Amino acid sequence: MKKARPLCSLHCTNTTSTTNSWTTQLRDLAKQGDYHQALLLYRRLLRSGDPSPAAFTFPFALKSCAALSLPLLGAQLHSHVVRAGPQSDPFVLTALISMYCKCRFIDSAHKLFVENPLCRTLSVCYNALIAGYTYNRRFSDAITVFCRMREVGALVNDVTILGLVPGCTVPKDLYFGMSVHGFVVKCGLDTDLSVANCLLTMYVRCGSIELARNLFYDMPVRGLITWNAMISGYAQNGLATQVLELYHEMESLGICPDPVALVGVLSSCANLGARKVALKVEQQIESGGFGCNLFLKNAMINMNARCGNLARARSIFDEMPEKTLVSWTAIIGGYGMHGQGEIAVELFDKMIKTGIKPDGAVFVSILSACSHAGLTDKGLGYFSLMESDYGLQPGLEHYSCVVDLLGRAGRLAEAHGLIESMPVEPDGVVWGALLGACKIHRNVNLAELAFNHVIKFEPWNIGFYVLMSNMYTEAKDVEGVRRVRVMMRERKLKKDPGCSYVEYKGRTHLFMVGDRSHPQTEEMYRMLDRLEGLVNELGGYEKTDPDRRTEELVNGVGVHSERLAIAFGLLNTSLGREILVIKNLRICGDCHLFIKLVSKVVDRQFVIRDATRFHHFKDGACSCNEFW
Repeated sequence: MKKARPLCSLHCTNTTSTTNSWTTQLRDLAKQGDYHQALLLYRRLLRSGDPSPAAFTFPFALKSCAALSLPLLGAQLHSHVVRAGPQSDPFVLTALISMYCKCRFIDSAHKLFVENPLCRTLSVCYNALIAGYTYNRRFSDAITVFCRMREVGALVNDVTILGLVPGCTVPKDLYFGMSVHGFVVKCGLDTDLSVANCLLTMYVRCGSIELARNLFYDMPVRGLITWNAMISGYAQNGLATQVLELYHEMESLGICPDPVALVGVLSSCANLGARKVALKVEQQIESGGFGCNLFLKNAMINMNARCGNLARARSIFDEMPEKTLVSWTAIIGGYGMHGQGEIAVELFDKMIKTGIKPDGAVFVSILSACSHAGLTDKGLGYFSLMESDYGLQPGLEHYSCVVDLLGRAGRLAEAHGLIESMPVEPDGVVWGALLGACKIHRNVNLAELAFNHVIKFEPWNIGFYVLMSNMYTEAKDVEGVRRVRVMMRERKLKKDPGCSYVEYKGRTHLFMVGDRSHPQTEEMYRMLDRLEGLVNELGGYEKTDPDRRTEELVNGVGVHSERLAIAFGLLNTSLGREILVIKNLRICGDCHLFIKLVSKVVDRQFVIRDATRFHHFKDGACSCNEFW
């Protein structure tokens, strides 16, 4: 007798094996995720001479087809089911529907459901089809099946909810999601932790953080997934302070965060510039054995770069044995943000040489880096490579970078021409980049054109109105200033107040524009008077920036928040220590000049992270080289 060829690590070649024995081995392989071997074993079962597979054999083979996305093989298995006779078995029906859904043959799943009367009475079949529609992003169909399920009186359980609710992903789905939540409470399913976590994630995805928070604190039991969902929700919605508060709450309860939570915490530290907390998180990552986690490493690069510690970011990057495109994007973006465009260019070229193909995100980083460093021709060269060498169609974010690149270099006509020739309609960000460039080079006429376009796209963005008003002020165009002010009043727009903060002894000290609430207020203002006197002695310092004059008129105050933060830092830190200040708005020209001169007279280094980039002030100079 010819000896059968061994099948990888499987040795079940005994033709006297019972169907139960085959099924047990098939089940074990499927549970272990060894789907390829499971299907090979199923084939050997068919060739073994044993009786036809029983009903409880098919679900594991169908699960393997679904996992490997093999719809044609799945259809063959379906024919085997028909021939073998268990097409009325609930588990087989459910496995068939799930297989077609996961293989993206959703219409075949629907056809099977409709043509088999038994399906329309079984909750498990409804659940499989609902989850399948959700998986295939046909949420309206999932809702239709759910409503039909309730009409016929089929039992709705936790599996139903877990298959349906993930389809609620945008704000317009929120009302339906809330209705499902009410139904869940009515049915008593809200005590199921998986269901509660699913609802919490739904609220986060639909942008309702308040409802997510209420649900979070109403939950009698919270698992790690619950904490992760809330931390991720806060982080994705820019609520960095709340992320850190939740992280500290986890610590107080003795809950150890996992990598998912720590990524959210690191991103929030990056947003806030919270270096002390970030250092603690880094230590926790190492002690928790997560030091090799690639996602955390990338988050650490981004966090250190955005917290002003570029050297540490580079050290982490260099030590990584494996560098992904995300790693390169993070470090390139970090150097660009710090005004070190030449190094960003070196890294981008090195990345290409390693064989990593760039995507749209890394091109945004390198174009922005070139813009902030004045590397105009280099940036234009990269822009032309996007489509010619890498087949990437430039998006609005890339055009915005190039308009900014040309505009900062004073090539306003070229920037305007690029906008006019774009294959897609320019948005507010693109026109805003041109408006900002016009501000730098004092081109009021072109600025008016850009302004009229940008407020069509972003009529409530007060920053553009303030920018145009400043330009008219600088040009002594009183009528222009009046027109912009009238528009602001008619739209009831009010400028966000400037705020800055510094971290000192583990605490964040926040300062608003014109702030007098801090316990050291009197000392800070005396310090500022002294500093102003010292820089005046140097000469070349005059309060001429219209940004500051506009804020004085609008808010009735003259001391910008970054100055108060600088004064606080000088009062409370030792000589020679660098002072990092995080500011919510773009630094104005007056404060930029003032801090440059202060860095010289007090012989200290100041790092200001404003809304767009880092400024490193030292010895009377700034790292931006006026490209800001």
